[in-house]
Amino acid sequence: MDTYPALLETAERLFYEHGYMASSMDTLARTARMSSRTLYKHAGSKAALAVDVLAVRDRRFFEQVDGLDVRSLFAALAGWIGREGARGCLFLRILGETGGAEPAIVAAVLAHKARLRRHVARIVEADLGRADDVLAGRIVLLFEGAVAASAWQGAAAIEAARGAALDVVAAARAA
Repeated sequence: MDTYPALLETAERLFYEHGYMASSMDTLARTARMSSRTLYKHAGSKAALAVDVLAVRDRRFFEQVDGLDVRSLFAALAGWIGREGARGCLFLRILGETGGAEPAIVAAVLAHKARLRRHVARIVEADLGRADDVLAGRIVLLFEGAVAASAWQGAAAIEAARGAALDVVAAARAA
């Protein structure tokens, strides 16, 4: 296995399970079974490593939700959380832990959230037959809330958010 993809996988797991700040570069090197020198050679810095981890996670996430409708979007979220875990959004967790002090991390988070918003807007347009930016924003909020609440409510949070999303779509159709 190539060293850097294995490192990214290890870093993603540690950042998600223990937090970005709690996962030191020494811990990352030890867990990835490489020297600190090799780690820095590949990653450059912890922030650069986090940006690469988020890029991999972004690609993997959007592969799961591509081409869905509103109902399927939340079903895909349930599957994602079932596979990945229910500790909240890694993007927002890393952003929160760094306090917005790492511009590259901020940019990665903002790009991911903008991509999610555009994706949901396309889903809404396909479901309604017309664009509705307000509805897309509400569904994104329900989606993000389900991600956060699944940490303590489990699948029930996703099911509740899906029901609410379908209700607002139905209301928009009727309007």
